[in-house]
Amino acid sequence: MFALRHASSGLLAFLAVLVTATVARGEAVSVAALRLSSSGPLFIAQDRGHFAAEGLEVSFKFFTAAQPVAVAVTTGDADFGVTGLTAGFYNLAGKGALKIVAAQSSDVPGFHLSAYLATSRAVEAGLRTLADFPGRSLGITQTGSTFHYMIGLLARKEGFDLARVRLVPLQSIPNMVSAFKGGQVDAVILPSSVALPMIASGEGTLLGWVGDVTPWQLGALFTSGRAAADRRPLVARFVRAYARGAAEYHGAFNRRDAAGRAERGPDYDALMAILEKYTQQPAARLATGLPYVDPAGRLDVGDVHAQVRWWQAQKMVDAGVDAAAILDLGFVDGHRNVPR
Repeated sequence: MFALRHASSGLLAFLAVLVTATVARGEAVSVAALRLSSSGPLFIAQDRGHFAAEGLEVSFKFFTAAQPVAVAVTTGDADFGVTGLTAGFYNLAGKGALKIVAAQSSDVPGFHLSAYLATSRAVEAGLRTLADFPGRSLGITQTGSTFHYMIGLLARKEGFDLARVRLVPLQSIPNMVSAFKGGQVDAVILPSSVALPMIASGEGTLLGWVGDVTPWQLGALFTSGRAAADRRPLVARFVRAYARGAAEYHGAFNRRDAAGRAERGPDYDALMAILEKYTQQPAARLATGLPYVDPAGRLDVGDVHAQVRWWQAQKMVDAGVDAAAILDLGFVDGHRNVPR
């Protein structure tokens, strides 16, 4: 009898541990992203326990270009995506496949995120300013990518015809770097963490920073249209945790003194260690170009509308895509520049 009671007690204890472990694991959620500091709020929310506090067990799926991130969410290979906004993204979103729910990084003045680089040979041949791009070749990841949009913004600002720049799609940032170093293109636009070591070594000449010349809402957090409609409590939990990560990122990395100089927030070292872990880049390199991230995940909504109009003018986004319909603004309060 004692043995039976003992066995029953042991079984109950085992079941209790099993149930506790299951609850502790939380609801499984996958996120597609790039290994860039602009994905920092995700990484911070993960390692600081913000996702776990919302009952979520988050796993990451990493890519080397923006468009595959959007595709992964569309196909259901990932529940959420965080990356730059592209023509392909807007076409998928326009069909109802994707919904933007919060902001990622922005290119803004004073934050050196995206650099225009020219090869030494191109500089010698006359590519010395941002107005000198006509007649030159520019390496980008893909047609319709964030880099494509950046050069489009520059063309509009400087008043040259974008068709006069030969865009060379190279599919990934590592391929862009290889083509640049090999002299296959005259110029590239690269994240600062990649560009600055090349500038320091003399492998490229800095022509300017995108944020200083043409600020824009570069990236966003998004989910599937189905999740936004049918799994709103889950999406809300994820966005809350993400926003906590964004607030901590902003407090550590986006502080400026009265003169506009960067200064470290109180959690700088601890959060930098998290960025190092996920980006697989050293702190010294990351520190040279930490992007601006809104502390609450608020979008520049008007800029998203402007992006859709520009891509439509290029005939790369369907004319029927409605920017308002691809935005789900109910998960974050206080979005900026919302059209009336």
